[in-house]
Amino acid sequence: MCNSNFTDVVILAGGFGERLWPASTPEFPKQFMAFADGISFLQNAVIRALAVEPSGKILIISRPEICAELTKQVKALKEKLSGHQKKKIENDLYVIAEPCSRHTCPPLLLACKFLELAEKSEHLILVLTSDQVISPLENFVSDCKKAADFAHQGKFVCFAIPPYEPSTGFGYINMGEPLDSENSVLKIESFKEKPDLETAKAYLASGKYAWNSGMFGFSNSLFESEIKKYENEMYEAFKVFDTAEFPKPELLNSIKYIENWQPLNEAYSSVKSIAVDNAVAERTQNAVCVKASFNWDDVGSWDSFEKYFEQGEEEFISVESDGNFVYSDMPVALCGVQDLIVVVKNGKILVMKKGASSSVRNVVKKFKEKQ
Repeated sequence: MCNSNFTDVVILAGGFGERLWPASTPEFPKQFMAFADGISFLQNAVIRALAVEPSGKILIISRPEICAELTKQVKALKEKLSGHQKKKIENDLYVIAEPCSRHTCPPLLLACKFLELAEKSEHLILVLTSDQVISPLENFVSDCKKAADFAHQGKFVCFAIPPYEPSTGFGYINMGEPLDSENSVLKIESFKEKPDLETAKAYLASGKYAWNSGMFGFSNSLFESEIKKYENEMYEAFKVFDTAEFPKPELLNSIKYIENWQPLNEAYSSVKSIAVDNAVAERTQNAVCVKASFNWDDVGSWDSFEKYFEQGEEEFISVESDGNFVYSDMPVALCGVQDLIVVVKNGKILVMKKGASSSVRNVVKKFKEKQ
């Protein structure tokens, strides 16, 4: 029986999306890219946050240099909504710009402090990414209710994705004994780093491993106690919020926006950059996972991108060619070639064989070295 619900939702939206270069850039990263229906990754994340029906805040944490586009997209989504969902964005959605990037753990501690300043009570926090594909929405909401129940019991909840292929691109969760009658919530035995192909095949065959989605659920009190235990320097740095007042937001594209918040600047000046996985998830004795009943895709490569985006066939000419995917903002012609991915965006061109997506980050690195 699922009786709890998350009070607040945090969306982490500061990623750079290098794996989808050159369409995804630091100034316009993957989370802003739109699907065929015109709705972006980020907007879909906000839709998921609204579907969970949090009673408190929806908080989006990102980089200041992209917050103009971010708030523009949130505003555009708001204008498509009506009723309580539109009101929720107007009244309870905030965007906070980090003074610098500190990976995923410091922004989540920031979220706890922000929510406590908004309302001094226990908060059940759902953490979402801004750049994944999740469907159907009803299954996601149902799984979130299960996660909220266990977060309410003092657990650090991860969302585990049953693997459908031996991927080397994700960290894995070693699932233990079930904790509910449906075998959908399980103890976590351990976390595993991204494996090589043979290890990934063994994980898949065993049926005991799942992908770590990067989504979490927990209470603010549990999270802060674990930070105090495992990352005490960070805990001490964030004590500056104990005497802070709730910030007065400005409006950026009609969305509540907070930048250059003094206690945040002070805390971030002395904390290290660390992932929440390394800081808390892999160390806590309270980790459990919800085995996802929804479909999930990280869309972390051009090979997976093809499934979700239209390639504009009116601008794509193919002669004696087949099996190719083109994503371009100008006309492209292919002659006598097979199984290529061709991307022409932002004044740059990427041509690669299908299956070679893992090399894109190396390309980005080489471009940076030449600049």
